[in-house]
Amino acid sequence: MTLTDTPAPTPPSPEPPAARPIRWKEIVAVWLVLTAITVVGDLVVFPRVMPRSASTTMHLTIVTVVLFSVTAAPVGSLVYAGAVYALRHWRAGSGDEPPPEGPPYRKHNQLSIAWLSISAMLAVFLLVWGLGALAADNAVAQKATMTVDATGQQWLWTFHYPGTKVTTETPYLPVGRTVTFDVTSLDVTHSFWIVQMGAKIDANPGEVTTVSVTPTRIGDFDVRCAELCGLYHAFMTTQIHVVSASQYQSWLQTQELSA
Repeated sequence: MTLTDTPAPTPPSPEPPAARPIRWKEIVAVWLVLTAITVVGDLVVFPRVMPRSASTTMHLTIVTVVLFSVTAAPVGSLVYAGAVYALRHWRAGSGDEPPPEGPPYRKHNQLSIAWLSISAMLAVFLLVWGLGALAADNAVAQKATMTVDATGQQWLWTFHYPGTKVTTETPYLPVGRTVTFDVTSLDVTHSFWIVQMGAKIDANPGEVTTVSVTPTRIGDFDVRCAELCGLYHAFMTTQIHVVSASQYQSWLQTQELSA
């Protein structure tokens, strides 16, 4: 008779240490600090890094960028607060890793209602503001009292004043007077952009697009092509000179006499 050895019983695997509960107060504190820093940065930095406004359109653009950035600050800061907490407490080997499966938040009715409500309010706010901005742009176009034809071609802009013989590469505008640019192209697609005035529209061959703007201060302002249009795209620039009404009339008369 052969006796077989009885295998030794396998010791039970050690239970993983229980994960520590999430420190929500810490996350909220980081979220509040990051939100405050972001909001202050939005209010202070953006108005300084963006071009100084030279039209009512550009002023609305700057206000919109600042407002949307401030509105987005709490949402972005919440994501960053969660990331900071995870990097601090849930590093591999720290002994404080989260459990393999967390609680099913998708079934947390209060959290779902809060998330959907806040998202809906933000979406409605953005929609209402956007419609208001579009209405403001339309109001500017309706106040236009003069028209300038802007034509793009590789790689320069030319401007014609309807009703006159004046065609120039460096246009003049009177301050405080709303102007509509009828924009087109002779070759490829360009983009007509008056940087400090916030006016921007595509220049398409065979088509006329329009953009209206009201200059609010005297000075020289950049016109650039914002659509990659070939080898010398970066050099497709000029300036618009905004002057007083009397200076504009004098310039226009001089140009007509020399045309």
